[in-house]
Amino acid sequence: MSIKNRLFTPIDNAPLVLFRIFFGFLLACETFGAIATGWVKSNFVTPKFTFSHIGMNWLQPLPGNGMYFYFCAMGILGLLIMVGYKYRYCISLFTIMWTAVYFMQKTSYNNHYYLLVLVCLIMCFLPAQRYASIDVKQNPALKKLTMPQWCSWVMIAMVSIVYFYATLAKFYPDWLNGTFTHSLLNRSVTIPSLHSVMTQKWFCLFIAYAGIVFDLSIVPLMLFKRTRTIAFIASIIFHIFNSITLQIGIFPFFALSFAVFFYPPDRIRKVFFRKKPAVETDIEATYTNESIVAFKYFFVPFLIIQLLLPLRHYFIKGDVLWTEEGHRLSWRMMLRNRSGSTNFVVIDKKTGNTLFYDIMKDYTLKQISGMSTRPDMIWQTAQRIKNNFDLQGKDVAVHAHTRVSINGSPYKYLINPDTDLASARWDYFFHCDWILLYDSNNNLIK
Repeated sequence: MSIKNRLFTPIDNAPLVLFRIFFGFLLACETFGAIATGWVKSNFVTPKFTFSHIGMNWLQPLPGNGMYFYFCAMGILGLLIMVGYKYRYCISLFTIMWTAVYFMQKTSYNNHYYLLVLVCLIMCFLPAQRYASIDVKQNPALKKLTMPQWCSWVMIAMVSIVYFYATLAKFYPDWLNGTFTHSLLNRSVTIPSLHSVMTQKWFCLFIAYAGIVFDLSIVPLMLFKRTRTIAFIASIIFHIFNSITLQIGIFPFFALSFAVFFYPPDRIRKVFFRKKPAVETDIEATYTNESIVAFKYFFVPFLIIQLLLPLRHYFIKGDVLWTEEGHRLSWRMMLRNRSGSTNFVVIDKKTGNTLFYDIMKDYTLKQISGMSTRPDMIWQTAQRIKNNFDLQGKDVAVHAHTRVSINGSPYKYLINPDTDLASARWDYFFHCDWILLYDSNNNLIK
């Protein structure tokens, strides 16, 4: 059978339907949980503004308690997605709203926020509501027992990209020698008896290399019948361990939910949808216009972009671990600990006098901590300072004195203190020359 025929061969849609149920539930947990844990308050309600992605400064939180209602609305949409009510409308609206949340703030950045954006976008184009949904009960004509095989392959391809680049990113000295895993476990494990064991050198190295082996092998092992169940059990252990020690929200359970696409659809049906009629196994490939258009004009370009985006930092001058340029959207997950501080010096261009700017007045401690070691957020802060003094009728230069350490290494200057960041340009695609670079011996590269 040709690849084209295999892509469009109808298979039981039980995996996609089950994933929709899991996914909707997790979306509700993520959004309602963000309110319950104070995440919404600390990132959207308390701050006077948020560090939105560069170019999206207009994207700011709703005033007052508006963001609580915003997240409540998303939580309700998640539940509606789970039960399959007005599915297309709900998943599309949730995708727009969550994407806005993602681009609205960078102070609390997490890769699974980005993954949620992508999977939501994928789910907008998949027929996940065709079975076990309120939509089908209200309109039986929507009911369908099958889906094209490419629907499962798209999800497998997406998760494969994530794990591949997560593996690739770990091949750097501080991961390979256990430095970062020691730092991570040292601050994450709070139980004294466990802390004494889990911060030992041998355990840190074990976790470091287990992470590489897991990320590299989990997808291939899940693809083969003989190793699938063992791999799934290993995945449960790995993600539950991460959930307990690292407290990273829904991501471990979100990652586990992709397993439904690796198992034979008929097996998923027998376990979770026992009343669902079996699907014949010798059905010929069907080429509906909707299916062809979705796969050819959305999913093929989408997956190509996902393959290319994580490579962009290789074409930007400097080490991404230090410069952060190309770090986001690249699946560089939990790889380093940045610490440091930034002091801004504001100079009146007309008089040459140094002006006082009280950063504590406009920024929360969390924002200051997040901003102090990240070049893009430092640059954004300089722009805000300039705008603040522009309103007072003063033309100012803003210089940043930033010292940063990666994984406990010696502190080094990150930003050229002679650069006026108020007039400096942010380069979206290439290296910003005001971010200082160092060679392997920590010598400044001129």
